[in-house]
Amino acid sequence: MASTAQTIKTTTLAIDGMSCGHCVQAVTKALSGVPGVTVKSVAVGSAEIETVDGWATGKAVAALDEAGYPAKAMGESTGSTAPMPAKGGGSCCGGAKAATTNGQPGAKNSGGCCG
Repeated sequence: MASTAQTIKTTTLAIDGMSCGHCVQAVTKALSGVPGVTVKSVAVGSAEIETVDGWATGKAVAALDEAGYPAKAMGESTGSTAPMPAKGGGSCCGGAKAATTNGQPGAKNSGGCCG
């Protein structure tokens, strides 16, 4: 008889674009909304999550990217996950913060809400 027990994997995520407590809250909220993901901890620049499969880890990384925080899985306690490519841009304040780049107003800022 095959076992149906699921192994819980703890994964550390490296997250770009975080600079303050508001960013920590936004990342926590984004990760909490992903089915199959339990948030263990979030700090500026990283998070630790628990999942039962690699799909949930990929969905967590995608949710962070969608929220404006490029992320990649750095390691699991029971194996490894290939990092998903992260795209830049965004911020915890909606990703549409006006900035000037080379004198051009309206360029999207790639830093966190305080950067």
